[in-house]
Amino acid sequence: MSVQDYLSAVKIGKKEYHACVNKGTYPYLPVLEDIIDENSIDREVSLGSDQIPLRLVVGTCTAGRTTAFADNFMPILDWGTEFSAKWASLSDSQVNEGIRDDIKVYEYMNKFYVLEGNKRVSVLKYFKAVTVSAQVIRKIPKYSDDPDVKIYYEFMDFYKSTKLNDIYFSKEGSFTTLMELVGITPGEPMDEDDKKDLVSCYLNFRLAYESRGGDKFDFPTGDSFLRFIHIHGYDAVKKMTKYEMAKNVAKTWAEFELLDDNSEVELKMTPAAAPKKNILSYLLPMGGVKKLKVGFVYEKTPQDSEWCYAHELGRQYIDDTFGDQIETYVEENVIPEQSDEAAINRLIEKGCDLIFLTSSAMSMAGLKAAIAHPSVKILDCSLNISHKYIRSYYARMFEAKFITGIIAGSMADDDNVGYIADNPVYGACANINAFALGVKFVNPRAKVYLEWNSINDNDSEGNLAKKNISIISNQDMITPGKSKRRFGLYKASDSDKHLAMPVWHWGVFYEKLIQSIMSGSWSKDEDGDNVKALNYWWGMSAGVVDLIYSESLPSATKRLVKLFEKELKEARFRVFEGELKDQQGNTRVEEGVLIDPEHIITMDWLLDNVVGRLPRYDELTDNAKLKMALQGVIKEEE
Repeated sequence: MSVQDYLSAVKIGKKEYHACVNKGTYPYLPVLEDIIDENSIDREVSLGSDQIPLRLVVGTCTAGRTTAFADNFMPILDWGTEFSAKWASLSDSQVNEGIRDDIKVYEYMNKFYVLEGNKRVSVLKYFKAVTVSAQVIRKIPKYSDDPDVKIYYEFMDFYKSTKLNDIYFSKEGSFTTLMELVGITPGEPMDEDDKKDLVSCYLNFRLAYESRGGDKFDFPTGDSFLRFIHIHGYDAVKKMTKYEMAKNVAKTWAEFELLDDNSEVELKMTPAAAPKKNILSYLLPMGGVKKLKVGFVYEKTPQDSEWCYAHELGRQYIDDTFGDQIETYVEENVIPEQSDEAAINRLIEKGCDLIFLTSSAMSMAGLKAAIAHPSVKILDCSLNISHKYIRSYYARMFEAKFITGIIAGSMADDDNVGYIADNPVYGACANINAFALGVKFVNPRAKVYLEWNSINDNDSEGNLAKKNISIISNQDMITPGKSKRRFGLYKASDSDKHLAMPVWHWGVFYEKLIQSIMSGSWSKDEDGDNVKALNYWWGMSAGVVDLIYSESLPSATKRLVKLFEKELKEARFRVFEGELKDQQGNTRVEEGVLIDPEHIITMDWLLDNVVGRLPRYDELTDNAKLKMALQGVIKEEE
């Protein structure tokens, strides 16, 4: 029997060996001493005896026996050697009483390399054992800016609390996030019952995930597990039966495909072509009239939030535009991560076919609802959030900001202009830099002094007043009942002297999005193998962004404004073109190069004529931190 097992193992080993040769990869076991430079090792730590996952035992410590095995640990030496006899004897031991003696291994970057016990590992892998008992010595690399090393240091903190090797990630911050979601306190041992729950739900997830081919993705299973928990919530995930887990993994599959696609977002820069027939005909199916039900979710109320008021004007616009062919519903005062899921479900229960989430902080609740209700179309007002089941939408406000920068540079009493920003999320740096470019366009000497409303206890206007700033760009919205509040571009010396304000035409946006759905272009985007996330990012050329300005502007300034308005609306001018340098003097865009839209969205640097910085995470308000977690341009540790 042991002879047959050895011959069978050799057959598997030689098949793997030849497959590696044909692919041009190393066909033998990886050797640790060839992989690492001992000068890069900070220290060694004994972890004692542990049950380690056999799938993480990937190589040997020295080159002595490496050529006796293929890279999958199966033997490749013919029968009749001393090696084959010892292997066969260990095979008998495994069948009769099980291999019990510890092997000795080095652990490096959560992979194990055998110092003593290569044949035992080979036999156990042949019999598809899951773990092996081992004496483990950890080689800890010196800390560096290498992302893999940073992830490994996070893993060591996770391991200290859990003693688990199975879960691993490819992105920084993932272990910290998992510990927060699961309730693991750094530096403290995890409760044994809680640990059993984590191990059980992870193994159930991995079984369902790999049965659908998840092990073929080029990233750790942990990446998908974390995305799964984000969507469904850890409390729900750990209670799922194997059947429920398999069902939910299948429903969530496109999210894992997005991870494999590096979470790339496909930008739709212009609306779909208008349908040839009247849009209302798409809403009149055979057999009678069917009203399209459209829901809106507001984080606050239109009476106390400029942002919600702007979207409420959009809702009223489509009510007027489509008349009795649609019904709209509103959920107000919805707190992200607390009441957002319930609010979305209430709209679904009312029969809403289309739901607009007007806060990026609600995207995870929207995603969960979209997976559970695939017939409902859900869109989230945000930039660069990568999900297959919901789409995002936003406006290219930086185009209007460029023109207000021109006005500011023209109207400033000196070479100083102020800019008050809200949250450091995707698109914020583009708005600041576009404004700064507009200022520089008419005054190359001028500086833009940057302040943030999202920093705790920061008196933005007071700070600018101390610098005697004459012209300030502030928020681009106004709420009824708050007419004294400063907004848009204004003179600091006269609170009523508003010079210009960019305008969000959400009504036009919603009208065109509804048209794209009814004309079939939405469905066409879903056809075929397209697994990219979609973001509608329209600008002045689509009519969703505009600019209003004072008639008191000098005639020459108004002429310049009208010129650039026309160029942007006809899509003949690009704001971010030509040489652009950051605050440190580094060239970010070369002369003659047109920066692509993805880089505009993810800008995390400021132009050389901006005085100020991006805020640190720990400076932000709680609401700003929540938005940062989803679409921030700064990292928590900065």
